[in-house]
Amino acid sequence: MNQPSDPDPTAVARRVAERRERLGLSEEDLAHRAAMAPRYLAHLLEAGPVFDPGGFVRIAAALGATRDELLADGPDTPPGLGGPGPRPRLLHLTDAECWELVGSHGIGRIALPVRPGPAVHPVNYVVDRASFAYRTGDRTGTAPEEGAEVSLEVDRIDEFQGRGWTVLVIGPARYVDDPEERRHLDGLPGAAPWAGGDRPRWVRIRPAEISGRRLVTG
Repeated sequence: MNQPSDPDPTAVARRVAERRERLGLSEEDLAHRAAMAPRYLAHLLEAGPVFDPGGFVRIAAALGATRDELLADGPDTPPGLGGPGPRPRLLHLTDAECWELVGSHGIGRIALPVRPGPAVHPVNYVVDRASFAYRTGDRTGTAPEEGAEVSLEVDRIDEFQGRGWTVLVIGPARYVDDPEERRHLDGLPGAAPWAGGDRPRWVRIRPAEISGRRLVTG
């Protein structure tokens, strides 16, 4: 089983595909060079390097690279280094599609109107009663002024496929003061703050606008 510190199988598979294509090799050619069946090569790329470290050494050698070069990206590497997929284009999402994609909870980026310019911070949110809510503390960077117009962006990128989506929510931020409502939010899946610490206050954002786009390729 992959651990959080293990190389991302999707990113590794993309680097293998990019190097293979630069060499003008088909998947069958690479499998032959690496002395493995094409089906096993496909399975190994999907499972990741920890499944068969020796197999990845053979794949690297077949590509004229080292295993470390194929596994170069780590958790601190910014996304998007592989470049766009073939023939990318953007499609607009409907409101219903946006709500479906953000799910019941997840992680997004909250943008607050502060001086000298907007501040953007990651937060984990919950969706409740056609609104978004997240926890904060009184003196944290994610604490907005009451009623401030804020935006929340949620996205997901598949770097191997060069595809993804983004949803943007804009609306006023209101603190939740009702004890019963706070208890309700506390009990929702995804309510615990990922950042830890003392974050006793809930902020609710009721979207005045919600929009989204999907990146597709091919």
